[in-house]
Amino acid sequence: MNQNTEMSEKEIISDVLYSQKHITETYNTFANECSAPTVRDAFLNLLEEEHQMQAEIFSEMQKRGWYQPEQAQQQKIAQAKQKYQTQNMAEGNG
Repeated sequence: MNQNTEMSEKEIISDVLYSQKHITETYNTFANECSAPTVRDAFLNLLEEEHQMQAEIFSEMQKRGWYQPEQAQQQKIAQAKQKYQTQNMAEGNG
């Protein structure tokens, strides 16, 4: 039986985007947990570079019609804004 095991270009780029998301999550965690400022700064620099790469991949996928995130409804945006404003006030940050 001959199965096509090759990945399409869309599948490859989707995998790369998923990997970038995982990398940024990992670098963010490491940066948050560093006690040495120089090491934290290094992770923050890497994190910024990885976010830039992720944005470029995302943009390319959007251009090709392969990644179309759903637009948030105005009502949901207003609810989220209200929720976080209320939390900040309760914590004395607002």
